[in-house]
Amino acid sequence: MTTTNGNAATADFITVGKGGEARRIAVALEAPAAGNALAHFVWLGGYRSDMSGTKAVELAALATRLGTGCVRFDYSGHGASGGAFVDGTISRWLEEALAVIGHAAETLGSRRLVLVGSSMGGWIALRAVAALAARRDIEVAGLVLIAPAPDFTSELIEPNLTEAERTALAERGQFEEPTPYGPEPNIYTLKLIEDGRRNRVLDGVIETGCPVHILQGMADPDVPYAHAVRLMEHLSGDDVVLTMIRDGDHRLSRPQDIAKILDAAEVLARGD
Repeated sequence: MTTTNGNAATADFITVGKGGEARRIAVALEAPAAGNALAHFVWLGGYRSDMSGTKAVELAALATRLGTGCVRFDYSGHGASGGAFVDGTISRWLEEALAVIGHAAETLGSRRLVLVGSSMGGWIALRAVAALAARRDIEVAGLVLIAPAPDFTSELIEPNLTEAERTALAERGQFEEPTPYGPEPNIYTLKLIEDGRRNRVLDGVIETGCPVHILQGMADPDVPYAHAVRLMEHLSGDDVVLTMIRDGDHRLSRPQDIAKILDAAEVLARGD
């Protein structure tokens, strides 16, 4: 057990999947203070990010200040978790998110949750809230979606594929693309793209049953702010706040951006 910001944070592994599909998923749990009734936070990271990133750590620190719980984890093929990155799909990472949430419910008593999803994590959050609606023992009290990228494989990747990338997908099952966020290129697999089509959420009305706060940078080079506007239109039955940050990029990791994210998370955790 390690101690983070004064709360007990258990660094642990759970196994998700069976047989050849089994993978070890790294989980960090921040325990709530005794008697604290605020909703717990669940961090859902982006594509190729992990739970040690700035926003995830700041969310855990907020949980400590509020005395509430926080759940962070790494998808398979990310961070400290096992599994190969190229085996990853939205369905696979969603399965892991739901398993971690179930683990937190049993370990921390995390029954009321605010899901905080960044980029691809916003897509996972939207799929997770639909799956959790079938569980009577867990309530999603709100969603914070940071530069959300629902359906990014079919909406943002596929329409912009070059002939060389299409050929690589057909012949090798994947293609690589340079990224400004690290030395290693992004890898997009045919498996990910095909699975993305099966997990689309922008085909009709999205019903989350909870308040939603979207934060989007207008200078985001990866997810155009029009994508956030379109998502808001699909959330027509929910209480939705959309915060546009004029000079914000995709990461939204500057102190002023993080302050907005944490404010939104706290409001939803308190139920204000």
